[in-house]
Amino acid sequence: MLVVVCPGQGAQSPGMLAPWLEVPGVAPALHRAAEVTGVDLVRHGTTSDADTIRDTAVAQPLLVASALASLRAVLGASEPTAGWTEVAAGRLGGVGGHSVGELAALAISGVVSDDEALRLVAVRGAAMARAAAAGPTTGMSAVLGGDPQEVLAAIARHGLVAANVNGSGQVVAAGPLDRLAALAAEPPAKARIIALQVAGAFHTDVMAPAVADLQAAADQVVPADPTTPLLSNADGELVSSGADALARVVAQVARPVRWDLCQQTMAEQGVTGLLEVAPGGVLTGLARRTLPGVETVALKSPADLDAARDLVLRHAAPTAKEQQ
Repeated sequence: MLVVVCPGQGAQSPGMLAPWLEVPGVAPALHRAAEVTGVDLVRHGTTSDADTIRDTAVAQPLLVASALASLRAVLGASEPTAGWTEVAAGRLGGVGGHSVGELAALAISGVVSDDEALRLVAVRGAAMARAAAAGPTTGMSAVLGGDPQEVLAAIARHGLVAANVNGSGQVVAAGPLDRLAALAAEPPAKARIIALQVAGAFHTDVMAPAVADLQAAADQVVPADPTTPLLSNADGELVSSGADALARVVAQVARPVRWDLCQQTMAEQGVTGLLEVAPGGVLTGLARRTLPGVETVALKSPADLDAARDLVLRHAAPTAKEQQ
């Protein structure tokens, strides 16, 4: 059984799309995504510097567009108007996304179209950027290692929020930068702190204004029920209702991400292969520590396409043509 996972904010890096533009179908998909989002994704994915693509309003559309275009390249369905129901339904054992990656997962599961996911992520990114700018200067830091309970206690003691519980000994704290600095100066035993390249305290109450903006945009969408099992960041459960899935993604902007529970569900469902779409690496790293025995491939560049296609061939359910 194959699961596809889509990375969240912080996975972006300067120049990450440059090699992908040479892959058939990717450049047109990215240009279309740029038109839909109003963000120059090709420029930001090739020549913009780290500070520029750290901007939430840029990073989020960039990540969702990259996820969708790279998976289409793997599955040989580069036309962005082709429905995912025809491309992926019945082949994938599940799909999930970390934080903003959930919008890409909504499209892949058939809940929304690519264009709808892109319109929603443009609203989400801009709204979260405004929410972050309106309040005190905030950010997020990964806490790696340490006793889980001691880590959570230390985060609370410093007045921070455990915004991402990722499993594999990784929790992301969010809140004011001075409090994050205090946590870094006094880390829990056997833990280290890494500041993340994000521009706000995402998945906390600081983002409440962005929830209202995203809800207004989501109200214009008529979601379909997923045709590929869809994991929810809220609690790791498989969601069968498109309306429920969309509502969860809207609310998630100001609520913690429980990727640890998503991985728990993957294990319970018997996942044997995990493909992380571009820009891959973070979620496969977590999976290698949390899901022993599950084969993983991360799409870091087009050089990984052959390995990804081989993983799909061996772990995904075969199409009717492949069964002949």
